[in-house]
Amino acid sequence: MKKYALLFISLTIGIISAQERTKDTTFISTGNPVIRYKYTADPAAMVYNGKFYLYTGHDVCPPRQERYVMNDWCVFSTEDMKTWTEHPTPLRVKDFTWAKGDAWASQVIERNGKFYWYVAVEHGSIHGKAIGVAVSDNPIGPFKDARGSAIITNNLTTRYTKISWDDIDPTVWIDNDGQAYLFWGNTQCYYIKLKENMVDTIGPIMTVENLPSYTEAPWIHKNKNWYYLSYASEFPEKIVYAMSRKITGPWEYKGILNELAGNSNTNHQAIVKFNGKWYFIYHNGGADVGGSSFHRSVCIDRLYYKPNGEMKRVIMTTEGLSGK
Repeated sequence: MKKYALLFISLTIGIISAQERTKDTTFISTGNPVIRYKYTADPAAMVYNGKFYLYTGHDVCPPRQERYVMNDWCVFSTEDMKTWTEHPTPLRVKDFTWAKGDAWASQVIERNGKFYWYVAVEHGSIHGKAIGVAVSDNPIGPFKDARGSAIITNNLTTRYTKISWDDIDPTVWIDNDGQAYLFWGNTQCYYIKLKENMVDTIGPIMTVENLPSYTEAPWIHKNKNWYYLSYASEFPEKIVYAMSRKITGPWEYKGILNELAGNSNTNHQAIVKFNGKWYFIYHNGGADVGGSSFHRSVCIDRLYYKPNGEMKRVIMTTEGLSGK
Protein backbone atom coordinates (compact mmCIF):
# COMPACT_ATOMS: atom_id res chain seq x y z
CA MET A 1 0.00 0.00 0.00
CA LYS A 2 2.83 2.36 0.88
CA LYS A 3 4.43 1.73 -2.54
CA TYR A 4 1.22 2.72 -4.34
CA ALA A 5 0.84 5.83 -2.17
CA LEU A 6 4.34 6.97 -3.06
CA LEU A 7 3.66 6.33 -6.74
CA PHE A 8 0.46 8.41 -6.53
CA ILE A 9 2.34 11.27 -4.85
CA SER A 10 5.09 11.09 -7.48
CA LEU A 11 2.58 11.15 -10.34
CA THR A 12 0.71 14.03 -8.69
CA ILE A 13 3.91 16.07 -8.37
CA GLY A 14 4.65 15.32 -12.01
CA ILE A 15 1.22 16.58 -13.07
CA ILE A 16 1.48 19.73 -10.95
CA SER A 17 5.03 20.45 -12.12
CA ALA A 18 4.00 20.09 -15.75
CA GLN A 19 1.37 22.80 -15.46
CA GLU A 20 2.26 26.37 -16.34
CA ARG A 21 1.78 28.84 -13.51
CA THR A 22 -1.01 31.34 -14.29
CA LYS A 23 -1.25 33.24 -11.01
CA ASP A 24 0.92 34.19 -8.06
CA THR A 25 1.47 31.47 -5.46
CA THR A 26 3.00 32.30 -2.07
CA PHE A 27 4.71 29.76 0.16
CA ILE A 28 7.09 29.58 3.15
CA SER A 29 10.46 27.93 2.62
CA THR A 30 11.43 25.63 5.49
CA GLY A 31 14.83 24.48 4.28
CA ASN A 32 16.35 22.71 1.31
CA PRO A 33 15.02 22.14 -1.27
CA VAL A 34 13.51 25.62 -1.32
CA ILE A 35 10.64 24.67 -3.67
CA ARG A 36 8.95 21.37 -2.86
CA TYR A 37 5.82 21.27 -5.02
CA LYS A 38 7.59 21.14 -8.40
CA TYR A 39 10.99 20.27 -9.81
CA THR A 40 13.33 23.22 -10.47
CA ALA A 41 16.88 23.30 -11.82
CA ASP A 42 19.72 25.45 -13.17
CA PRO A 43 19.11 28.42 -10.86
CA ALA A 44 20.05 32.03 -11.55
CA ALA A 45 19.41 34.97 -9.25
CA MET A 46 19.18 38.75 -9.41
CA VAL A 47 18.67 41.46 -6.79
CA TYR A 48 16.61 44.46 -7.84
CA ASN A 49 14.86 47.20 -5.83
CA GLY A 50 15.09 45.35 -2.53
CA LYS A 51 13.86 42.01 -3.85
CA PHE A 52 15.63 38.74 -4.54
CA TYR A 53 14.55 37.15 -7.82
CA LEU A 54 15.15 33.47 -8.48
CA TYR A 55 14.96 32.19 -12.06
CA THR A 56 14.95 28.45 -12.69
CA GLY A 57 14.50 25.76 -15.26
CA HIS A 58 11.59 23.36 -14.87
CA ASP A 59 12.07 19.59 -14.97
CA VAL A 60 8.95 17.79 -16.23
CA CYS A 61 10.36 14.40 -17.17
CA PRO A 62 7.66 11.72 -16.73
CA PRO A 63 8.07 9.66 -13.54
CA ARG A 64 10.61 6.81 -13.71
CA GLN A 65 12.08 8.07 -16.99
CA GLU A 66 15.66 9.35 -17.23
CA ARG A 67 15.96 12.23 -19.68
CA TYR A 68 15.83 16.01 -19.57
CA VAL A 69 12.37 17.36 -20.41
CA MET A 70 12.22 21.15 -19.99
CA ASN A 71 9.78 23.41 -21.83
CA ASP A 72 9.65 26.65 -19.84
CA TRP A 73 11.29 28.69 -17.11
CA CYS A 74 10.05 29.84 -13.69
CA VAL A 75 10.45 33.00 -11.62
CA PHE A 76 10.18 33.38 -7.84
CA SER A 77 10.72 36.42 -5.61
CA THR A 78 11.24 37.14 -1.92
CA GLU A 79 12.02 40.05 0.37
CA ASP A 80 13.23 38.02 3.36
CA MET A 81 14.47 34.66 1.94
CA LYS A 82 11.63 32.92 3.83
CA THR A 83 8.34 33.93 2.23
CA TRP A 84 8.43 33.29 -1.51
CA THR A 85 6.09 34.04 -4.38
CA GLU A 86 6.04 32.10 -7.63
CA HIS A 87 4.82 34.31 -10.44
CA PRO A 88 3.02 33.29 -13.65
CA THR A 89 5.15 31.40 -16.18
CA PRO A 90 7.29 34.20 -17.69
CA LEU A 91 9.00 32.51 -20.65
CA ARG A 92 8.69 29.36 -22.76
CA VAL A 93 10.77 27.77 -25.49
CA LYS A 94 7.89 28.37 -27.90
CA ASP A 95 8.35 32.14 -27.36
CA PHE A 96 11.45 31.79 -29.56
CA THR A 97 10.10 30.93 -33.00
CA TRP A 98 13.55 29.79 -34.16
CA ALA A 99 13.97 27.28 -31.28
CA LYS A 100 12.55 23.78 -31.07
CA GLY A 101 13.10 22.61 -27.50
CA ASP A 102 15.09 22.34 -24.27
CA ALA A 103 14.61 25.22 -21.82
CA TRP A 104 18.07 24.85 -20.33
CA ALA A 105 20.13 27.11 -18.04
CA SER A 106 19.64 30.87 -18.13
CA GLN A 107 20.31 34.20 -16.42
CA VAL A 108 18.47 37.53 -16.10
CA ILE A 109 20.21 40.91 -15.83
CA GLU A 110 18.88 44.48 -15.67
CA ARG A 111 20.09 47.40 -17.79
CA ASN A 112 18.51 50.83 -18.25
CA GLY A 113 15.23 49.72 -16.73
CA LYS A 114 14.83 46.65 -18.93
CA PHE A 115 15.42 43.01 -18.02
CA TYR A 116 17.29 40.69 -20.36
CA TRP A 117 16.92 36.93 -20.06
CA TYR A 118 19.69 34.88 -21.70
CA VAL A 119 18.72 31.26 -22.31
CA ALA A 120 20.10 28.04 -23.80
CA VAL A 121 17.81 26.13 -26.18
CA GLU A 122 17.94 23.70 -29.08
CA HIS A 123 18.00 25.59 -32.37
CA GLY A 124 15.30 24.75 -34.88
CA SER A 125 17.32 24.96 -38.09
CA ILE A 126 21.02 25.12 -37.11
CA HIS A 127 22.22 21.86 -35.60
CA GLY A 128 22.99 22.07 -31.90
CA LYS A 129 22.33 24.23 -28.90
CA ALA A 130 22.08 28.02 -29.13
CA ILE A 131 21.80 31.07 -26.89
CA GLY A 132 18.93 33.51 -27.22
CA VAL A 133 17.76 36.55 -25.29
CA ALA A 134 14.32 37.74 -24.22
CA VAL A 135 13.38 41.14 -22.79
CA SER A 136 10.78 42.58 -20.43
CA ASP A 137 9.98 45.83 -18.63
CA ASN A 138 9.39 43.84 -15.44
CA PRO A 139 11.67 41.34 -13.65
CA ILE A 140 8.77 38.86 -13.43
CA GLY A 141 7.86 39.23 -17.10
CA PRO A 142 6.23 38.34 -19.31
CA PHE A 143 9.30 38.20 -21.55
CA LYS A 144 9.47 38.19 -25.35
CA ASP A 145 12.20 37.36 -27.85
CA ALA A 146 14.45 40.45 -27.99
CA ARG A 147 15.92 39.94 -31.47
CA GLY A 148 14.09 37.21 -33.38
CA SER A 149 17.21 35.08 -33.76
CA ALA A 150 19.92 33.46 -31.64
CA ILE A 151 22.91 35.43 -30.36
CA ILE A 152 25.17 32.36 -30.48
CA THR A 153 24.73 29.24 -32.63
CA ASN A 154 26.75 26.05 -32.74
CA ASN A 155 28.31 26.75 -36.14
CA LEU A 156 30.16 29.72 -34.60
CA THR A 157 32.18 27.53 -32.21
CA THR A 158 32.94 24.33 -34.16
CA ARG A 159 36.59 25.34 -34.54
CA TYR A 160 36.98 24.94 -30.76
CA THR A 161 35.00 21.73 -30.22
CA LYS A 162 32.98 19.45 -32.48
CA ILE A 163 30.21 18.68 -29.98
CA SER A 164 26.77 20.16 -30.61
CA TRP A 165 26.00 21.11 -27.00
CA ASP A 166 28.88 23.46 -26.16
CA ASP A 167 26.78 26.63 -26.61
CA ILE A 168 24.86 26.49 -23.34
CA ASP A 169 24.78 28.00 -19.84
CA PRO A 170 24.94 31.77 -20.50
CA THR A 171 26.02 34.17 -17.76
CA VAL A 172 26.26 37.93 -18.26
CA TRP A 173 28.25 40.63 -16.49
CA ILE A 174 28.18 44.43 -16.93
CA ASP A 175 31.55 45.82 -15.87
CA ASN A 176 32.22 49.14 -14.14
CA ASP A 177 32.94 50.88 -17.45
CA GLY A 178 29.55 49.80 -18.81
CA GLN A 179 30.89 47.09 -21.10
CA ALA A 180 28.75 43.94 -20.98
CA TYR A 181 30.14 40.43 -21.44
CA LEU A 182 28.43 37.15 -22.26
CA PHE A 183 30.14 33.99 -20.96
CA TRP A 184 28.98 30.46 -21.79
CA GLY A 185 30.10 26.98 -22.80
CA ASN A 186 30.36 23.23 -22.25
CA THR A 187 33.86 21.65 -22.34
CA GLN A 188 35.20 25.07 -23.39
CA CYS A 189 34.37 28.38 -21.71
CA TYR A 190 33.79 31.28 -24.13
CA TYR A 191 33.07 34.98 -23.83
CA ILE A 192 32.14 37.83 -26.14
CA LYS A 193 31.38 41.53 -25.67
CA LEU A 194 27.80 42.77 -25.95
CA LYS A 195 26.66 46.13 -27.28
CA GLU A 196 24.79 48.47 -24.94
CA ASN A 197 21.51 47.20 -26.41
CA MET A 198 22.40 43.82 -24.80
CA VAL A 199 21.27 41.82 -27.86
CA ASP A 200 24.11 42.32 -30.35
CA THR A 201 27.75 41.29 -30.03
CA ILE A 202 31.04 43.15 -30.51
CA GLY A 203 34.19 41.54 -31.87
CA PRO A 204 35.24 37.89 -31.91
CA ILE A 205 34.42 35.00 -29.62
CA MET A 206 37.21 34.55 -27.06
CA THR A 207 38.15 31.49 -25.01
CA VAL A 208 38.82 31.48 -21.27
CA GLU A 209 42.04 29.71 -20.30
CA ASN A 210 43.35 28.12 -17.08
CA LEU A 211 40.06 26.55 -15.97
CA PRO A 212 41.12 22.98 -15.06
CA SER A 213 38.55 20.22 -15.72
CA TYR A 214 36.03 22.74 -17.01
CA THR A 215 32.68 21.14 -17.85
CA GLU A 216 29.93 23.81 -17.94
CA ALA A 217 27.83 26.29 -15.89
CA PRO A 218 30.04 29.39 -15.71
CA TRP A 219 28.86 32.13 -13.34
CA ILE A 220 30.53 35.53 -12.99
CA HIS A 221 30.32 37.68 -9.87
CA LYS A 222 32.46 40.29 -8.14
CA ASN A 223 33.32 41.04 -4.52
CA LYS A 224 35.41 44.08 -3.68
CA ASN A 225 38.24 44.13 -6.25
CA TRP A 226 38.07 40.46 -7.22
CA TYR A 227 36.21 38.84 -10.10
CA TYR A 228 35.11 35.24 -9.60
CA LEU A 229 34.38 32.67 -12.29
CA SER A 230 32.78 29.57 -10.79
CA TYR A 231 31.89 26.56 -12.90
CA ALA A 232 30.88 22.91 -12.89
CA SER A 233 33.84 20.54 -13.08
CA GLU A 234 34.11 16.89 -14.19
CA PHE A 235 31.11 14.51 -14.13
CA PRO A 236 29.32 13.96 -11.81
CA GLU A 237 29.83 17.66 -11.27
CA LYS A 238 31.26 19.65 -8.40
CA ILE A 239 31.56 23.47 -8.42
CA VAL A 240 35.06 24.98 -8.52
CA TYR A 241 36.24 28.54 -9.12
CA ALA A 242 38.96 30.89 -10.31
CA MET A 243 39.75 34.52 -9.46
CA SER A 244 41.04 37.50 -11.44
CA ARG A 245 41.61 41.23 -11.09
CA LYS A 246 40.04 41.75 -14.54
CA ILE A 247 36.90 40.36 -16.14
CA THR A 248 38.96 39.26 -19.13
CA GLY A 249 41.52 37.43 -16.99
CA PRO A 250 44.04 36.01 -16.51
CA TRP A 251 42.22 33.65 -14.15
CA GLU A 252 43.87 31.85 -11.26
CA TYR A 253 42.31 28.53 -10.31
CA LYS A 254 41.44 28.25 -6.60
CA GLY A 255 39.81 24.83 -6.16
CA ILE A 256 36.55 23.29 -5.01
CA LEU A 257 33.72 25.53 -3.84
CA ASN A 258 30.82 23.05 -3.66
CA GLU A 259 31.03 19.25 -3.59
CA LEU A 260 28.94 16.79 -5.58
CA ALA A 261 25.23 17.60 -5.40
CA GLY A 262 23.21 14.86 -3.74
CA ASN A 263 21.42 12.46 -6.10
CA SER A 264 22.21 14.59 -9.18
CA ASN A 265 24.94 14.22 -11.78
CA THR A 266 24.77 17.93 -12.63
CA ASN A 267 25.50 20.90 -10.41
CA HIS A 268 24.62 24.46 -11.39
CA GLN A 269 25.19 27.56 -9.26
CA ALA A 270 24.40 31.23 -8.86
CA ILE A 271 26.11 33.57 -6.38
CA VAL A 272 24.58 36.88 -5.28
CA LYS A 273 24.64 39.34 -2.39
CA PHE A 274 21.33 40.35 -0.80
CA ASN A 275 20.80 42.55 2.25
CA GLY A 276 24.48 42.36 3.15
CA LYS A 277 24.73 38.55 2.97
CA TRP A 278 26.13 36.31 0.23
CA TYR A 279 24.12 33.35 -1.00
CA PHE A 280 25.05 30.22 -2.96
CA ILE A 281 22.13 28.88 -5.03
CA TYR A 282 22.36 25.41 -6.58
CA HIS A 283 20.32 22.31 -7.37
CA ASN A 284 20.35 18.70 -6.27
CA GLY A 285 18.15 15.63 -6.66
CA GLY A 286 16.92 15.82 -3.09
CA ALA A 287 13.16 16.20 -3.53
CA ASP A 288 11.14 14.27 -0.93
CA VAL A 289 9.53 12.20 -3.70
CA GLY A 290 11.05 11.36 -7.06
CA GLY A 291 14.23 13.45 -6.83
CA SER A 292 16.90 12.51 -9.36
CA SER A 293 19.30 13.87 -11.96
CA PHE A 294 16.23 14.53 -14.12
CA HIS A 295 13.93 15.74 -11.31
CA ARG A 296 16.06 18.36 -9.62
CA SER A 297 15.38 20.88 -6.86
CA VAL A 298 16.85 24.31 -6.12
CA CYS A 299 18.61 24.81 -2.78
CA ILE A 300 20.18 27.86 -1.08
CA ASP A 301 22.96 28.06 1.51
CA ARG A 302 25.14 30.90 2.78
CA LEU A 303 28.51 31.73 1.21
CA TYR A 304 31.48 33.23 3.06
CA TYR A 305 34.86 34.72 2.11
CA LYS A 306 38.31 34.39 3.62
CA PRO A 307 40.30 37.54 4.48
CA ASN A 308 42.40 37.11 1.30
CA GLY A 309 39.29 37.17 -0.89
CA GLU A 310 39.07 33.44 -1.55
CA MET A 311 35.70 31.80 -0.95
CA LYS A 312 35.18 29.26 1.79
CA ARG A 313 33.86 25.88 0.73
CA VAL A 314 30.06 25.89 0.72
CA ILE A 315 28.48 23.44 3.12
CA MET A 316 25.27 21.98 1.70
CA THR A 317 22.59 21.68 4.37
CA THR A 318 19.10 20.29 4.78
CA GLU A 319 18.15 23.25 7.00
CA GLY A 320 19.15 25.76 4.29
CA LEU A 321 18.38 29.30 5.42
CA SER A 322 15.67 28.29 7.90
CA GLY A 323 18.19 28.14 10.73
CA LYS A 324 20.14 31.25 9.73
